[in-house]
Amino acid sequence: MFNAAVKALEQMFSRPFRAILVKAAGLAIMVLLVASMALFRSLQWLSGAGLDWLEAMMGPAAHGPLAVFGWIVALVLSIGLGAGAVLLVPAATALVAGFFADDIALLVERRYYPHHPPGFPLPPWQAMVQGARTALLTIAVYLIAAPFFLFAGLGWPLYFLVTAWLLGNEYFDFAAMRFQGPAEARVLRRLYAGRVFAAGLFIAGFVTIPILNLATPLFGTALMVHVLKSLNHRARIAPVSQ
Repeated sequence: MFNAAVKALEQMFSRPFRAILVKAAGLAIMVLLVASMALFRSLQWLSGAGLDWLEAMMGPAAHGPLAVFGWIVALVLSIGLGAGAVLLVPAATALVAGFFADDIALLVERRYYPHHPPGFPLPPWQAMVQGARTALLTIAVYLIAAPFFLFAGLGWPLYFLVTAWLLGNEYFDFAAMRFQGPAEARVLRRLYAGRVFAAGLFIAGFVTIPILNLATPLFGTALMVHVLKSLNHRARIAPVSQ
């Protein structure tokens, strides 16, 4: 696993990867700006007019619980937009990965596995759906886990583990679906769940590094190509026809 991570990091500084990095980082920044503003506006509405609307809908008995909820929302707003942006980075990079995963995987295969059958590029719509699904799932899981971030003292450890699971699954699926169908890729992922999660821990560590985390699609995809290739009895199968 360490060897795979080192190879992924080394290739990130190659010229072809740098060209992809510029495009991936620019798109990730745009997604983050839009998502952060939407989050801020939503919380701002909830802390004001939204609470009044909810109380009118639920009745006077809901005033106390809604007041507590409003205090929580105000606290989240006071933490600032920057903290929200940090939590949105995994979702943003997951969405961006759908645009570049095939290009990255092909570069890894050509450099390190030239004698293996190359993967079959995913249809653009399938790659986009995969990235969007993971991004939405990431946001949903973080919203559910928000109380733990604020009150239970489990914030960053929980964030790290959840990120490792979510992004490990996504990037492995991107690599595996170049050789087999989505259903077969998920079966393979479950079969090697421990190794996928271990690789996901490296991706989670990478995505927590400011600025560098904009390159997560490159590192995550490259790492999972190496992980897939290490599964010897599956690594050399011919790409499926699509």
